[in-house]
Amino acid sequence: MENYFEEGFPVQYLPKILFVLFLGLIYIGNTHYAEKTVRKINTLHNDVEDLRADYTTLKSDLMFASKQSEVARKVKNLGLKESLIPPNKIEVEEGEY
Repeated sequence: MENYFEEGFPVQYLPKILFVLFLGLIYIGNTHYAEKTVRKINTLHNDVEDLRADYTTLKSDLMFASKQSEVARKVKNLGLKESLIPPNKIEVEEGEY
C-alpha cells in the first residue's frame, strides 16, 4: 500500500479540501436553518388554528347576544320595552332639501 504522505503533506490539494469542507459546513448550516424554519412554521400554524377557533367561538357568542330576543331580555332590567309599532318610512320630495 502506497503512503501519500511520504514526501510531506500534498499542498496542491489543500484548496480543494478546504472548498469541500466549506461546502459541507454550508450544507449542515442550511439543514439546521431549514429544520428551525419548519418548527417555526408548525408553531405558527398551531397558533393560527387556536386563533381561528377563538374567532369562531367569539363570533358565535356575538351573534347569539345580538339576537333581538337576547337584546330585549338584557334591556328589560333597564326599564326599556320592545316597540310593538312598526317604524314609519319618511319620504322627502326631491327638491325639498
